[in-house]
Amino acid sequence: MKKTIIAVLVSGSVALTGCQTTNPYTGEAEYNKTSKYGGIGALTGAVIGALANGKDGALAGAAIGAAAGSGWGYYVDRQEDALREHLRGTGVRVVRNGDQLSLIMPGNITFNTDSYDIQAGFYRTLNSVGMVLREFDQTIIEVAGHTDSTGAHTYNMQLSDKRARSVASYLINQGVMANRVRPVGYGPDRPIASNSNSQGRAQNRRVEINLYAVEGVQYR
Repeated sequence: MKKTIIAVLVSGSVALTGCQTTNPYTGEAEYNKTSKYGGIGALTGAVIGALANGKDGALAGAAIGAAAGSGWGYYVDRQEDALREHLRGTGVRVVRNGDQLSLIMPGNITFNTDSYDIQAGFYRTLNSVGMVLREFDQTIIEVAGHTDSTGAHTYNMQLSDKRARSVASYLINQGVMANRVRPVGYGPDRPIASNSNSQGRAQNRRVEINLYAVEGVQYR
């Protein structure tokens, strides 16, 4: 049995080390995320299965573990690829942090100053976002409005909320189910850059779309 466990672990390790690719957007080396999740799941499942049922348990555990490990990760992989493809060159950043995806939409391409009416030139980009969100319909969508710290806090909170609701309403009108969409305004309370200079303030004025898993869903 020990030999079986070692063999599965070695083969799984080889699979993990062989999954390194170059990210076409950043030029950096990275591991294929789906293979990584599946490989880790396989290793874990193999060990547990082998301890319980010997050789056959190791093989069965590896298969089950691989499937479980790649579920949400694989779903995020595919959604990320689709978003990057459709949003390339639009000014919208697709950011992945672990298994969370975020779309960062700079304020200068979404709204005019002190306005919560979406710029007409941004409709096409939101149409692309809506198309992908309709296809990948097993996520919760947080539409978050953010401002810089200039002006009254109360005003900024209200403006960020109205901007979030404008984007959320547009996506719903594009066919995204309303029960998936949660608009929220954070005002100046969650800056991503310094508010002490114009460049930082420009970065803080933004709308983010954050995508989360739905509890209890079996992702494939």
